[in-house]
Amino acid sequence: MTFSENCNSIFDRCVGDYHKTDNVDTPMANPFKERSLDWYLYSKNWIDAVQWHLEDIIREPSIDPVKALEIKRRIDRSNQERTDMVELIDSFFMEEYSNVKVLEGATINTETPAWAIDRLSILALKIYHMRAEAERPQASQEHRKSCSAKLETLLTQRVDLSGAIDQLLSEIESGKKYMKFYKQMKMYNDPSLNPVLYGGKK
Repeated sequence: MTFSENCNSIFDRCVGDYHKTDNVDTPMANPFKERSLDWYLYSKNWIDAVQWHLEDIIREPSIDPVKALEIKRRIDRSNQERTDMVELIDSFFMEEYSNVKVLEGATINTETPAWAIDRLSILALKIYHMRAEAERPQASQEHRKSCSAKLETLLTQRVDLSGAIDQLLSEIESGKKYMKFYKQMKMYNDPSLNPVLYGGKK
């Protein structure tokens, strides 16, 4: 099994586990060894699954404004957790390939492995929900046909992205590419950097 195949298997399992209750308040029950790479991957997708559904909830037209603000704050926290988890996964790869001899002329990639994996995690959710729409009995035939076409595109995208991730990791392992990542440094969550939070003026 390739690395990306393992990722997709874990992500699909996590999406399925989430939808057993389909409740944003369901506690995560990660089946993998804590702090292993598989544990990080499952945790990453769980964060994405919960946030996906929070984004749905907050778009309810009749939602109470107080409730909407509460959910918005929760989405902000989730975004930070998502970023932190991506950086943990990249740290894992940095350690994994720390002894690789970088070849002359090696280059860095436009994004790190973990941020590509982040997109793969979101794709698992898109595929699950697009498939549900393509098969929704109450929907019109036109709707189901349109969603089926979109589903095929998403599945093709997953094949392409999976291949690109496997190739990137192979090239890092062989020294043709090297890893270098910068922490996101999200300023809006930091009380010392957001003027609204530390009382300064914009």
